[in-house]
Amino acid sequence: MNFENILCTRREGLAIITINRPKKLNALNKQTIEELHEAFINLEDDISVKVIAITGSGEKAFVAGADISEFANFTVDNGGKLAAKGQELLFNLIENFSKPVIAAINGFALGGGLELAMACHFRVASDNAKMGLPEVSLGVIPGYGGTQRLPQLVGKGKAMELIMTAGMITADKALASGLVNYVSSLEELMPLVEKLANRIMRNSSVAIGAAIKAINANFKDGVNGYAIEIHEFGNCFGTQDFKEGTSAFLEKRKAIFPGK
Repeated sequence: MNFENILCTRREGLAIITINRPKKLNALNKQTIEELHEAFINLEDDISVKVIAITGSGEKAFVAGADISEFANFTVDNGGKLAAKGQELLFNLIENFSKPVIAAINGFALGGGLELAMACHFRVASDNAKMGLPEVSLGVIPGYGGTQRLPQLVGKGKAMELIMTAGMITADKALASGLVNYVSSLEELMPLVEKLANRIMRNSSVAIGAAIKAINANFKDGVNGYAIEIHEFGNCFGTQDFKEGTSAFLEKRKAIFPGK
């Protein structure tokens, strides 16, 4: 895959997507969102890839927000379409992706950058990272799912505060609030992500995909998450991974999951 604004590398089941616009602090523009969409679609079909990590180039920013110059003169209709298309192309795609997606936050994650990280299945941050949703300081609100995902992660009251003040929080405060799962030094960030990815890859990729569906169902209006869990649980019994996992347990050996 050849892209202008992102890099994609693979190593032993882990694909690392790097947003590569360092002069713009990796800000999201239309082209970058489209390239990320294409990269994720390609990785979905790549059976050698079990886990995806997304990060930013350099040591200053994961993604320092959206590219404001692209929408400063938008109309009401244009603004609504921008949010709808972005959510469909990328943010909802990542949230519902069948393979685990880890955000490796290596600096500023602001606005659309934090929304991108929150769409991932979980987040790891370097100790120099700072996170926030500053949109109200521009006269707008988060439009890529920020008003929905932030309360799910940190609670309604804290989300209200962060969005209304347009403030930033440190990595340690993000960890304490549940916004990120781990904090490490910048040097140890990607080794930690690789360690987590390796732990994930020991398990059934089919079962992990089913778990993602079941967990996400709890946060969707009009969907009975327990019913989805029952459905996905039942489906697991028809997989080769289930047969291998249970056989390995009974035979007291390490499972080698076929991913089917």
